[in-house]
Amino acid sequence: MFALKHHILLGLLMALVLVMPAHAGDAEDLRNYVDENTQRLVEKLNEERGLYERDPEAFYESMDKALTDFVDFRRIAARVMGRYARQTTPEQRDEFVVKFKRSLFDSYAQALVNAEDFEIQVKEATINPQSDDRASVQMEVISASGNRYPVTYSMYRNSEGKWLMENVIVEGVNIGLAFRDRFSQEMEENRGQIQVVIDGWSDAVESLNLEREVDNS
Repeated sequence: MFALKHHILLGLLMALVLVMPAHAGDAEDLRNYVDENTQRLVEKLNEERGLYERDPEAFYESMDKALTDFVDFRRIAARVMGRYARQTTPEQRDEFVVKFKRSLFDSYAQALVNAEDFEIQVKEATINPQSDDRASVQMEVISASGNRYPVTYSMYRNSEGKWLMENVIVEGVNIGLAFRDRFSQEMEENRGQIQVVIDGWSDAVESLNLEREVDNS
């Protein structure tokens, strides 16, 4: 199947298109905005592929700079820690945010480099009827061989009126939930030593077999 790790990194990069002015809250406006910027971001993917091969550290710095203002890593990381977040100090939470971002880039960069050609079709955006500060965008990643893979981005609009990505669902697998389950498992295996889990998070992400979960979904 089309590499799931590439899907996830693609999901992070695609979050760049989800930043919109506060007044652009209509679903069709959101869909059109995403659609118009898709090709620009595909080009960016291709550019960063070469950067990773030349200088992995520069690739990380570039991704971190590009995504920090558009993906709410702190919010995502807190959800990954779940109920265990209450046991952490502010310093540990800051450390985990850094570890979480770096583990994603380190784990999925190679998948980006080796990915086959693809295109993206933005299908529709849906504003949550219970809250106009929540939305989802349905997309399809189409591989060079013609296979289609559904991807859904969950977004929320912050107090500044910007849409930020807070989760991604790939072929029915909730990636945020998979990471949270992994964190909980690590806490149990390490007898609640949260610093040990934070220190070893990169290895935990590397061993998380999301491809198998997708295949079984």
